Amino acid sequence: MSTPGSTSQAGLAAIWMTGAILAFSSMAVAGRAVAPHLDTFEIMMYRSFIGSVLVVVIGGALGRLVDIAPRRLGLHLARNTCHFTGQNLWFYALTLIPLAQLFALEFTSPIWVMILAALLLGEKLTRIRVLAVALGFAGALIVANPGGESNGLGLTLAAASAIGFAGSIVLTKLLTRTETTMSILFWLTVMQAGMGLVAAGHDGAITWPPLIVWPWVILIGAAGLFAHLCLTRALTIAPAVLVVPMDFLRLPAIAIVGARFYGEALNPLVFAGALLIFAANFMNVWADRRAAAKV
Repeated sequence: MSTPGSTSQAGLAAIWMTGAILAFSSMAVAGRAVAPHLDTFEIMMYRSFIGSVLVVVIGGALGRLVDIAPRRLGLHLARNTCHFTGQNLWFYALTLIPLAQLFALEFTSPIWVMILAALLLGEKLTRIRVLAVALGFAGALIVANPGGESNGLGLTLAAASAIGFAGSIVLTKLLTRTETTMSILFWLTVMQAGMGLVAAGHDGAITWPPLIVWPWVILIGAAGLFAHLCLTRALTIAPAVLVVPMDFLRLPAIAIVGARFYGEALNPLVFAGALLIFAANFMNVWADRRAAAKV
């Protein structure tokens, strides 16, 4: 039986997760609107510069800029390289495959986290986790729909982006042992702004967005930060076993957006595979919660 406290926690988490779903979906729509005008490096550069301004303004308003410290910059660089690579591939795949397919493959990130955590952090791969990995990859294969009419490059880039995001998550775990959230966000935006500037300017030309595109560019920068803020707040308020199913609602939400605005078919195979990926993620979260309860 649920208690009034647990019910209110779930309600607050649902509000934050609604914000996350709207933010992630908005970033996808904005990314498609900007793609004809900017390449992925330029998108990331502008997104990161906007993010840097937002972090400094918000951090200053909250009096948290003192939390920023130039420690473990090598680890920050490794973390941000993974995220920068993953996000670039995500924006590229965004223009090649249906939104639902992209989001479904993005959900494989926790599966890769399990593998990378075992390799880099020494975390044990239990039988439950091995089963979750197998189930997750089975779901990914269904989402990819081998033998069907799928864009191979887009699927490959989407899958690779999930690995990049997973590397970022694992390295963030290491950083959170000693670093504050404000410091992590600051170095995230500043370092990736520098990476974007170098990558975008490698050919000697950086495109200045047309005036009509700027609202979309600003939306990408704001939505990226807001999405992760909402997700973090939801996980702070409620246990992951409640938040993970809410996060999965991103898939039907973006599928509706894809069908409504881009004429993308609602492919049952994508949803079937995504359900397997969700089951794998939920299984892992449930197993972790059981293990924690026994301690």
